[in-house]
Formats: sequence, C-alpha cells, structure tokens
Amino acid sequence: MILVEETQVPEAALPVDALKQHLRLGSGFAEDDVQDAVLASFLRAAMAAVEARCSSVLIARRFVLTVHVWRDGEGQVLPVAPVSAIADVTIVDAYGVETVISPARYRLQKDSFTPRLRPVGMSLPTIPSGGSAEIRFDAGYGPAFDDVPADLRQAVLLLAAHYYEYRDETALSQGCMPFGVTALLQRYRPVRLGLGA
Repeated sequence: MILVEETQVPEAALPVDALKQHLRLGSGFAEDDVQDAVLASFLRAAMAAVEARCSSVLIARRFVLTVHVWRDGEGQVLPVAPVSAIADVTIVDAYGVETVISPARYRLQKDSFTPRLRPVGMSLPTIPSGGSAEIRFDAGYGPAFDDVPADLRQAVLLLAAHYYEYRDETALSQGCMPFGVTALLQRYRPVRLGLGA
C-alpha cells in the first residue's frame, strides 16, 4: 500500500498570522514579514506531525492510494480521514494498461476514523496478478485552517510554537511531543484492535 499526496497545502491556507499572535511577536514594524517563511515551515512540520499522529488530514487536498491486493473485497479502508469524495478508481495491469472503473461500481462510506471504498455490487473490481488499483480521493476538513476543529487547530499552533522556541535544541528525545499537544490529539487517535494491538 502506497499513499501519495498529489496536492499540497497552499501557502495562503497556512495560519502564519495566527502563529505570530500565538507567539506574541511584535507587529507594526517595517519588517513584519521577515520570519514568515520560517513560521510557515514550522506550521507545515506541525501539521504533518499532527496528521501522522491522528491519521487525519487537516486542510483539504488530493491523495492517491495504490494497492496490489484488496485487503477485503467488500471494502478497502482508506488510510486517512475525513474523506470527502472519491475522484476515481483505476485498475492497472502488469503491463501498465489502465482501466478506469465506472463510478457506478463503487461508493464512499464516510467515517471519522476508517472511511472505506465500498462496492455497489458484491465485490470490488478484480486486481490482475502483478497489477494494482489506484484510488484517488479528496480528504481534509476543508480548504481553510478555520475549517479544522478547534482542538486540532490549537494543537498545531502549540506544536509549531514548540518547534519555534526550541529550534536550536538538539537534546530532545526522538518523537518528543509536548503533553498539551498529545492531550489535545488523544480523542482523534485511531483505536487499533486485534493481535498485537
């Protein structure tokens, strides 16, 4: 299974001004925007960390999921949420010949944690030996940072501020995330059941 982000979060959607207010940076000076690029990079890093921790997409963008075998013929789980639409499903054979599947043969089952590609009939289209299926879909809470739930927005700002304040620190352990951020993310973390969970 390979998940690729086809579109990125646009610069205009990054809450640079909100982060400046959160950090209580000075304003009204001739060079107010001198740190904008650095703040944007910390925001991107914070959003990526939050999304990875929650298996959620904050600001809407398009993804393509490639699978070589369906995990379940009755529905393929999509690895991130919330998914708003499935753009297309394409079957690629071992020689690279692509067949676009009619949208009448599948549907999106929306879910806050485990959205699925479901067949309209009995099962999803067969993936040929040595081939793959590509599922293009749109995921995210919306096109703007304000569309993201308030607690996730706060987690992003807290984590971006943490990155900003400790940008020269090298002694923090790998994977360190402030307690306030992990507390805000706790209810969004997927629950895994089964062997080894």
